[in-house]
Amino acid sequence: MSEQNYVSFTKEMKKTYTILAPNMLPIHFELILQVLRNEGYTIELLKATGPEIVETGLKYVHNDTCYPAILVIGQFIHAIQSGKYDPHRVALIYFQTGGGCRASNYIFLLRKALQRAGYGYIPVISFSMAGLEKHPGFSPGIPTLHRMVYALLYADLLMSLVGQTRPYEKQRGEAQALADTLCRSLADEMKQNGVSWRRVKPRMREIIRRFAEIPCDRSVKKPLCGVVGEIYVKFSSLGNNQLEKFLLSEGAEPVVPGLTDFLIFKIFNREVDVNIYGGKWIKKKVCQIFKGYVEQCQRDMIDALNNSHYFKAPGT
Repeated sequence: MSEQNYVSFTKEMKKTYTILAPNMLPIHFELILQVLRNEGYTIELLKATGPEIVETGLKYVHNDTCYPAILVIGQFIHAIQSGKYDPHRVALIYFQTGGGCRASNYIFLLRKALQRAGYGYIPVISFSMAGLEKHPGFSPGIPTLHRMVYALLYADLLMSLVGQTRPYEKQRGEAQALADTLCRSLADEMKQNGVSWRRVKPRMREIIRRFAEIPCDRSVKKPLCGVVGEIYVKFSSLGNNQLEKFLLSEGAEPVVPGLTDFLIFKIFNREVDVNIYGGKWIKKKVCQIFKGYVEQCQRDMIDALNNSHYFKAPGT
């Protein structure tokens, strides 16, 4: 897609614009967006969850479109119309993988909906692993992307610990409050000290210890209930209609898989592309090295959880 066909997010916009992000992965995005804030971006995670989100989405998106698209676009346009933001000083960001399904198509539906709503001038930033578009004002460098990989691993750990603590905590909300505090401090640490696995491994053990210190009553083991499926519906309370909250109220312990597996899968896809369709061997080699690195980091996280007294570790 050529640059003249969409509104580009410029370097000047970075100084004065607020970037709005959809609440697709609550814990992961809190940490990832904090990393971006430390890089000078003003960015907010949208959290509105009422029925008006669906109603707004259906107003501007065909009802045959898959449900996550209706919700994401509805959440964006609802925020713009709320009066909280100056429409001439906001941009929207959509995280894409570059695949052949919604991951690549939603951004075009979003721009079409903005045109219909009278906001065609608002920049929509495509943040894609495949580099689908260019935005001069949004070009995170290798150090930022490096921090975001660690943010993803930290978020997987936090999500697992919150999930395993919340059904048993004596004071409701303590596990989530600790996760929120840690999101901010972890992002600041990565900004100040850089990132290396040498620092991250002991930090993960410390995080596990802090969750283990939350007063809990584990005398009665609650049944485990796995939550699987499409990413947005699996992770977002807006997408799954507060499913985790419902399962907790029914006396279950919800188990939601982490996002690291999805990242490994996407890297492996690039490697397989070269095997099937051809391409440069260097691309395949880089993918193999990157995948091996992420897998090793994940194994270290799993080992840290296995060595804890209270918590179960996910599989590879």
